[in-house]
Amino acid sequence: MRISHALLALLVCAIVLAAAPLAAEENAAGGEMKSLGAKTFAQPCPVWVIGSYDAAGKPNVMTASWAAICNSQPPMVTVSLRKATYTYGNIMESKAFTVNIPSERFVKEAAYFGSVSGKDVDKFAASGLTAVKSALVNAPYVKEFPLVIECKLVKTIELGLHTMFIGEIVDVKAAESVLGANGIPDVTKLKPFIFAPGNADFYSIGASIGSGTEREKGPKK
Repeated sequence: MRISHALLALLVCAIVLAAAPLAAEENAAGGEMKSLGAKTFAQPCPVWVIGSYDAAGKPNVMTASWAAICNSQPPMVTVSLRKATYTYGNIMESKAFTVNIPSERFVKEAAYFGSVSGKDVDKFAASGLTAVKSALVNAPYVKEFPLVIECKLVKTIELGLHTMFIGEIVDVKAAESVLGANGIPDVTKLKPFIFAPGNADFYSIGASIGSGTEREKGPKK
């Protein structure tokens, strides 16, 4: 059966009109996406202070945000550093590092640790914080910071500008004051802060908005 051009035009118009409200609703809900290019805008990033010893045994710390947990069994973390950093050479030599997680009251110290090089200054002496030698790995940790992760280096991966260091977690140390009733660190007590790539600002973390166990229930319709 043939369909006249007029009838075909009417059918096309009907389809377009029916789809228009859906398109308008989608644009109103999310708006059009704008391409930002290939940038490191994965938000947010953690604020970790990496502890290491140099060849002379001087303790050093450096703030890094290209970092994350990367394995569960055995537990591992990863941090990516530029070869130009003092910490890069320290970890390559010592085969160990610590991850020190500062609370909000140490935001100025974290910013300072990421803005100067251990080649030029003793960051512990300048900040007034205390370096403690780990009994488990060849690296120092920051006594005043409420959460410390001691790691032994297990692998390095050359990525480009950065080298990825993968460390196996040997132990986690936490101040009693930041532990919850279940004996694990409570983020509301720890009060860590995050870093936003792009504007290079630090931000506090807000209240809980739900539990990860709610995924079993599925989203509400």
